[in-house]
Parts: sequence; structure tokens; C-alpha cells
Amino acid sequence: MAELTLRRQAVSIVTAGFGQNFVLTTVSTFLLLYLVQYADISVAGIAVVTAIITVAKVVDAVLDPVMGSIIDMTRTRWGKLRPYILFSALPVAALSGLIFTVPDVDEPLKLVYFAITYLLWGLAYTVCDVPFWGLIGSAFVDPGARTRVIGFVRAFGAIALGLSTLGMPWVAKALSFGSPDTTASGWSIAVFLTSVLGMGVFLLAFVNVRERQTTAKATGLTFRQLFTTLARNTPLLMVILGSLLGFGRFIVQAGGAVFVVIAYGDEGTFTLVGASIIGGLVISSFATPALLRRWSGRTLIIVSTLVAVVLYLGLYVAGFQNLVVMLVFIFLTGLTLGVFLVAQATMIADAVDDVEQRLGVRNDGISFATLTFVSKIMNAVALLVFGVFIVAAGYENGITVTDEMQATVFTSITLVPAISCLVSIVPFLFYRLGGPRAAAA
Repeated sequence: MAELTLRRQAVSIVTAGFGQNFVLTTVSTFLLLYLVQYADISVAGIAVVTAIITVAKVVDAVLDPVMGSIIDMTRTRWGKLRPYILFSALPVAALSGLIFTVPDVDEPLKLVYFAITYLLWGLAYTVCDVPFWGLIGSAFVDPGARTRVIGFVRAFGAIALGLSTLGMPWVAKALSFGSPDTTASGWSIAVFLTSVLGMGVFLLAFVNVRERQTTAKATGLTFRQLFTTLARNTPLLMVILGSLLGFGRFIVQAGGAVFVVIAYGDEGTFTLVGASIIGGLVISSFATPALLRRWSGRTLIIVSTLVAVVLYLGLYVAGFQNLVVMLVFIFLTGLTLGVFLVAQATMIADAVDDVEQRLGVRNDGISFATLTFVSKIMNAVALLVFGVFIVAAGYENGITVTDEMQATVFTSITLVPAISCLVSIVPFLFYRLGGPRAAAA
């Protein structure tokens, strides 16, 4: 087979990421809505669902580095990354639809069904996500080309988020045949259909992308070697630590829908907040590769994070009474988040190249598993911290909202992110490539 062009590989990766993100966004955004409104899960049942989702996220996060290690020890004629992309697409598509097809049985059986399908979905998604990001690092040898691809993947991922958020309710309603209102079967058909399409597009990453030929050790790698190499990859560890400390970047996404209900009494307002974040993400994801040609990822993350600190503090001072002003600040923080996400993935890819040159081991799998691991932990901690503030405010559905409640929750999406971002800068100050060379463990 003739060697595939760089452009064709880039288009295929970006398109695959778009399809994958559409499926992920649909599941994460509409799952609770489906369970409450269409699967008739009670309030007590939703508490169980929340526990199931939390446990599943922790399990997924723990499995990410394990999956990465398995990938790095895989040897096939297709490479070590592409086989997992091929064989995970169908399970992800099928399980996505099954999550939205809860049978009409007694609630305990509904919860058992949901627990099994959701845990299996999380496992299947890990199998597709870790090699996808590793493939970006492996396929694009030139750092500039790789950075541009990462920027486009992030940008089109944000576009997928917007299209799913705005479009899926209409698709579900259109597929609720014979009913003027959206039905459970409408959601089931809609998710099955879009998941098959999304993961079908995802397979372009298998068909049109090739892994690089590397001089690193190709056989005999063990868990011990991989984890020892990871532990000696100081630049990568600094990215992981800095990212975890910056969990506050995700609090607006985690709790924004609840905040707008408390602040404005209208959950529909979150559409505007979400659009502001997505707009900032898309613009900065497209622009960041150009910025990385002038400044290093380390410099860009530090500067953009300092800007984010100022913006969160500025939003706190400005308050939320003027919705337009708030949306402007949210849009600007979305810009800084897009810069962070592109630079973060680029710095991890650079750290993988660096450790290969120094230690002779190329561990795309376990290294990029840290990217997915960090994202899950950041989201989980952001949700947890926001929940603590909700409890502290004493808010629950139907209660009279007071100024004190609004102020407490507003603090969680302004001052907490500001402090979190400020602290997160410290590890990035110690990000340095080109450490001492040594034989791999």
C-alpha cells in the first residue's frame, strides 16, 4: 500500500475525533435527563445512579494507565495502537445505545441493567480513547504538524459538543414516531443511530492513519519497564501534576447548569453559558498551534493560566447580575481553557519523544493514558468541589433561593478556579525536556 499523505492522515484523525466526541458528549450530556424523564427513575434511584457513575469514573481512571501499558506491550501487523481502535468502535456504539434503552421493569432491575451497561460502556470507551490519543503522537513525527492536529481535534471536539447539545433533543423528538412529544424509544433510536455514525467515522483513524517506525525497543517490554520509564519522565509528571491542581478550570462545565438555575431561575440560560464556553474553546483551539510556533507549550500554559486567574477574579468582582458581562467573562475563560487543552496534549507528546531519545523506550500508550486519566480526575474533582459548595449553600430543588446561596455557589465558579489555576502554575515551572540519558530500566 502506498504511503498515506500527511494531510490525509490529519483529516482522518480530526474527523475520527469529531465522531468520537459526538458520542461521548451525547452520553454525558443527556444520560441523566433520559433516566429521569424517560426511564422513570425515582429520586432515590437517581442517588444510586450517581453512585454508579462515580464508581465507574474512578474505575475508568484507574484502568487508563493499565490500558496504556497493555497497548505498549501489543505487537501486531497493524501496530500496537490501531487494533484497539478497530475492535472498540462497535462495542462503544452498541453500549451507548443500550444505556439509553432501559427496559420497562421494576426499578431495582432498571438500576442493575444501567450499572452493567454503563460500566461496560466506560471500559469500552477507555479501550478506544487511550490509543486514539497515542496514535496522534505516533503518527505525526513533526512537532508542528502534531500540534496543528491536536488543535483541530480539540476544536472539532468542541464543535461536536455544541452540535450534540443543540441537536440531539430534536433528533430524539423526530424519531419519536407516532407521538407529538419526545419518547423513550425516540431517545433510544436517536442514540443508536448517531452512535453508529459517530463510531463509524471514528474508524477512519484505523483505515487512514499509520503509526511511526521507531528505533525504540519493540519487544520484551514489561509492566515494570513501562512504569519505571513513566516515573523517570519528569516533564510528563509535571504536566500531570499541574493539570490535576488546575481542576478548577472544569467547575463551570460541571456546575454551570445548576448555577444558572440558582442565579437566574431558568436552566435554559445554560445554553448561553455553554455556547460561550464552546465558542472560546473552538477559537483558541484553532489559534493555539500558531501561538505554539512562537512560544513553548510551557510558556503558553503559564501565561494563559495567569490570564485565567485574572478573568475569574474579574468575574467575581463584576458579579453575575449582568448576564451579558458574565457571558463575556465565560467566553474569555473558554479561550484560556482551549489554549490549555491543546498545549497540554502537545507537551505530553513532546515528553514521549524526549523519553524515547533518552531511555530508548517509546511508551505512547501509557503516556497518553495519563492524558485521559487526568481529564477524568479533573472532572470528578471539579464536580465534587462544586457539590460541596451546593451542600454548604443549602440549596435543593424547590427551596427559596437566597442571596447567600447565590453568593456561595458563585464563589465556587470564580474564586475556586482562580486559586486552583494559580496553584497549578508551579509544576509547569519545572517542565524541562532533555534530561540525562540512561539505559531503560
